[in-house]
Amino acid sequence: MMKPEEPKIYGIIAEFDDPDALIAAAGRAREDGYRNMDAYTPFPVHGLAEALDFKDNRLPWMIFLAGIAGAFGGFGLQYFVSVIDYPLNVGGRPLNSWPLFIPVTFECTILLAAATAVFGMLFLNGFPRPHHPIFNAPNFERASQDGFFLCIEADDPQFDPRRTRLFLERLDARSVNEVER
Repeated sequence: MMKPEEPKIYGIIAEFDDPDALIAAAGRAREDGYRNMDAYTPFPVHGLAEALDFKDNRLPWMIFLAGIAGAFGGFGLQYFVSVIDYPLNVGGRPLNSWPLFIPVTFECTILLAAATAVFGMLFLNGFPRPHHPIFNAPNFERASQDGFFLCIEADDPQFDPRRTRLFLERLDARSVNEVER
C-alpha cells in the first residue's frame, strides 16, 4: 500500500499588524538572504518595493516601445495615404503637411501605449488566474481589508520550512502559517 503524498507547500506566510512592521520584516528577510518573497497589503505601501528589492523594468519598456510604434504607425499611415497612395493638392499645401499629422500621431501613440500598459500588466502578472496557492493561507482575505502579509516562497534557495518559520516568528508576526499548493 502506497502512502499518500504529503502536500507540497507554496511557502510560509506571516501576518503583521501595520505596514511599518511589514517593511522592517521584508528588509530583514532580504538581509538574511531570502530572495523569492512577496508582500500583500490592502493599499500601496511606500518603501515596500525597495525593501523587497523588487525591480522589474519590462512593463515601462513595453509601454515606451508601443508608444514609439504607435507614433511611427500613425504618422506613417498618414504619410502613405497623403503622399504615396492618394496625393491631393488641397489649397496649394505640400503633400507631406506634417503639422496636420500631429493629432493623429499623438492619438495613436497614446492608444498603443495605453493598450500595452493594460494588457502587458495583465500578462506579466499572470492574469487571468482564478486561483493562486496564496488564497489557501489562513486569514488571507484580510489582505484586501487591513492585513499586511509577507510570504517567503518554497522555491527560495534559502528556504527551509522549520528555519523559515522560526525566522518569521522572531519578527513579531501576528501569525505564521504554511501555505499549501
